Amino acid sequence: MYSLLQQIVSKIDGKIALSFSYQAEDAAVLHLLSQCKIKSFEVFTLDTGKLFDECEKLHKETEEFFKISIKKYLPKSGEIEHLEKKLGDWGMRESLENRRLCCRIRKVEPLERALKGKSAWVTGLRVAHGITRNNLQIVEYDEKFNLFKINPIVFWSDEELFGYIKEYNLPLNPLYSQGFKSIGCKPCTRAVKDGEDIRAGRWWWENPEHKECGLHIKEK
Repeated sequence: MYSLLQQIVSKIDGKIALSFSYQAEDAAVLHLLSQCKIKSFEVFTLDTGKLFDECEKLHKETEEFFKISIKKYLPKSGEIEHLEKKLGDWGMRESLENRRLCCRIRKVEPLERALKGKSAWVTGLRVAHGITRNNLQIVEYDEKFNLFKINPIVFWSDEELFGYIKEYNLPLNPLYSQGFKSIGCKPCTRAVKDGEDIRAGRWWWENPEHKECGLHIKEK
């Protein structure tokens, strides 16, 4: 995969950014990308204000391990103030509209700023994440953000992912040892039970086809 990723990024003319969301996938992709011959690439995260405490610890560990700086993009304070007055602590669970509003303000708008001026966006998306990601490819063109989207481990299995992390002793979010398989904001993420799919703990009160925050929804 390293050699393929090297071929892909070598053809990108412009700035490359990797989104880091404190998932196991991000550590693996960051390790792969760090081996490619790129003058520089930005690693960023979306600090929604609702992350688990474990994510902040992992943030520091990852920076130290890879000797990098992970840039934080925060939602606009004025919009957060309005959102919290409207929804309170748990209003995002009352309707799909409310939840998508929360995701738009806390995630989508900051992502738009993070990707501004970038030519390629590298992610840790995998088809194993569920039905909303069945049609992913290694390289896509994202019309919403007007850049190339590179998903280098898109076809990796869970075994391949965690085997890679173990092989290179990469930093791993401790929430995985507590039963979490996909990690998002604290109010919208829970540990999963035996037999549940990998993203069952994300927005668990919603139908599976709705389980996207808006970051990876293609324009129609």
